[in-house]
Amino acid sequence: MRALSRILGHLRRWPAPSARRTLASRAAWTRLMEGGGDGGGGRVGNGHRPPGLYEKLYPRGWRKGVHPEEQGLLKRQSEPRGGHGSNGDGDGDKSKWRRLAVVGAGLAVALLLGSGAGDEVGGGGDAPRTISFQEFRHDYLERGLVSRVEVVNRNVARVYLKPGATDPRGMPLDGPQRPALKFAVPSVDLLERRMIAAQTAAGVDVTDLVPVVYTSKMSWLSTLISWSPTLLIIAGYLYVMQRLGGLGGRGGRFPMGGGGARSGGAAGRGSGIGGILGVGRAGVTVLNKDGKNRVTTRFSDVAGLDEAKAEILEFVSYLKQPERYKRIGARIPKGALMYGPPGTGKTLLAKATAGEADVPFLTMSGSDFMELFVGVGPSRVRDLFAQARQLAPCIVFIDEIDAIGRSRGRGGLIGGNDERENTLNQLLVEMDGFAPNSGVVVLGGTNRVDVLDPALLRPGRFDRQILIDPPDVRGRSQIFQVHLRPVKVARDLDKAELAKQLAARTPGFTGADIANVCNEAALVAARAGADGVSLEHLEAAIDRVIGGLEKRSMVMSPEEKRTVAYHEAGHAVAGWFLEHAMPLIKVSIVPRGSAALGYAQYQPRDQQLFSREQLQDTMCMTLAGRVAEEIFFGRVTTGAADDFNKVSSMAYSQVTQWGMGESLGHLAFRRSNDETAPRFYKPYSNQTASLIDDEVRRLVHSAHERTRTLVQAHRHHVELVAQELLTNEVITRAVMERLLGQRPFAERLTYDQLTTDTA
Repeated sequence: MRALSRILGHLRRWPAPSARRTLASRAAWTRLMEGGGDGGGGRVGNGHRPPGLYEKLYPRGWRKGVHPEEQGLLKRQSEPRGGHGSNGDGDGDKSKWRRLAVVGAGLAVALLLGSGAGDEVGGGGDAPRTISFQEFRHDYLERGLVSRVEVVNRNVARVYLKPGATDPRGMPLDGPQRPALKFAVPSVDLLERRMIAAQTAAGVDVTDLVPVVYTSKMSWLSTLISWSPTLLIIAGYLYVMQRLGGLGGRGGRFPMGGGGARSGGAAGRGSGIGGILGVGRAGVTVLNKDGKNRVTTRFSDVAGLDEAKAEILEFVSYLKQPERYKRIGARIPKGALMYGPPGTGKTLLAKATAGEADVPFLTMSGSDFMELFVGVGPSRVRDLFAQARQLAPCIVFIDEIDAIGRSRGRGGLIGGNDERENTLNQLLVEMDGFAPNSGVVVLGGTNRVDVLDPALLRPGRFDRQILIDPPDVRGRSQIFQVHLRPVKVARDLDKAELAKQLAARTPGFTGADIANVCNEAALVAARAGADGVSLEHLEAAIDRVIGGLEKRSMVMSPEEKRTVAYHEAGHAVAGWFLEHAMPLIKVSIVPRGSAALGYAQYQPRDQQLFSREQLQDTMCMTLAGRVAEEIFFGRVTTGAADDFNKVSSMAYSQVTQWGMGESLGHLAFRRSNDETAPRFYKPYSNQTASLIDDEVRRLVHSAHERTRTLVQAHRHHVELVAQELLTNEVITRAVMERLLGQRPFAERLTYDQLTTDTA
């Protein structure tokens, strides 16, 4: 502390003469600014900053007749706020942290100075001289010069001498007011014994022994070192809180006035330490038709979903014109659940709804409710609907709602599902509870409607369940037209006709698949340096999406390549001469994907019902590859593994689900989708299981024998197709017609044929 006193003393004696002259000029400039003036300088303005302590009063280049500070002030006044100074946000935070850093550094320096000299700097200016115990005993203690000994913190002894004491050389030493000497103390007990022994040997009376005083003094350096880990942790925590602006990071106030923004809740999330208190607020994205984060997607961009669009348009129409419905006593459904396979356009339809609606559109993902802390999920649900009620009428869209909407009571782990179930319970209450919810429409999207809780699906919550399945041929044509719109095609191609042709080639494709095909075709065309996308580029893109990337660099022996060629030729020829098999499009022995060494591409039908004859022909066509290996090579390979999986699945489905087995009759043994059921539960006895296995084995064996007869009958055709594959690697339907003749069955291949006599 004495060091701090000395520093303050120096500050009291400051400034130096040169600094005093600067201060005098500074004071004169201050009077000038305040209107006093020296010699009629005039009033320049209130609040103008005078020159800094070490700033030049008259820098080089200042404007004649105007003081340089006035020039700087005029320049700063002409600048917009926040241009160079503190803008109240980033610069203000930086300056605040800079000031804190300077203050902390100053305190640390003061503490270090105090710890290094605070207890040893006295009025004279010199610290006690360090000696050994032997010097202390022989030169001072035995000579009777010691007034008292002070043991500090049981490890250092400070020696106070009597007035007039001198060292062995005869130099005078300090008196009893301050310690003149010090030495280390390994043990206080040993110190006292040695001092008593030395004084007794010198003939000192017991009553005149030098007193030993024990004191405890704090060392600022050791204290600072001991507290430094804690201080570093606190400083790091404050820094992280300042940078993150609160855990969960949804900073900013809720945009009540419209415009799209990422909201931090109705009250807004704070920053720093206060931000952690806002972790339970919903990080909802608010979208408006003409807001800051406006959505450009419209219903015209959503193709192939006419029925789903009609359902959603009712919600938008009600929110735009509620009087039209209230006049006849109708009320809008409280919610709609959009479900279907991935990539069918659920989120796209929600985006189009946000783009068309004239009301605020609030969107969150189901996983956004489940973050970091227990209890956050229900809190965010409450905050989401609180914001929605403030903005009503509005639409709330929860994507992937199965993340919080799964049926309760599943999992089997103690406490494992409490947080999710609490979030679901709060969602159920907010959607249809005691709190008024007028004007808030809830849309949900999921791929797994089968796992949702029944209470979530009941009328009053999700009144409507909208199935969005893969589009039919008409829907695919419309989707192709949408995604071909920004693509530059070859001059000889018409986009409308091209879309119809591609729609017929891509049964089962979803909207996401079609978008991927169009993008892949554009990439292929750009890679080839073409001026536009041609039909060949689109066909290559379809092959890429279906089978994966070509692997022409894969090393295959001639024997392997020949085996693959006959395997694929067996598939192609069997499908060509089976009436109910799917029409062939292309056969290739170019490896694709991770495991396919070759493939035959067929055109599946857009149909919902399949006859027994269709299933049997499909099984025969699938087994034809293995049969061709048996006939032409007299051995089998592992290439038919995927074929056997498909055949087994079809056979078991015929027996256990569709009632097509002869021994079991019209029974179904389909496993339940209930996830609460035991994993190894089997809804039939062991005897029934044996009957099922026997029936499946009979179906597969019958299909194998039928296929063997067919391939033997068309052995010559298989040879022709295999040799063509070995020569060209890829053959199309036109080549198949040249080799095998026209297929002896009527087919529906084009868009017009597929759409004839259909609703």
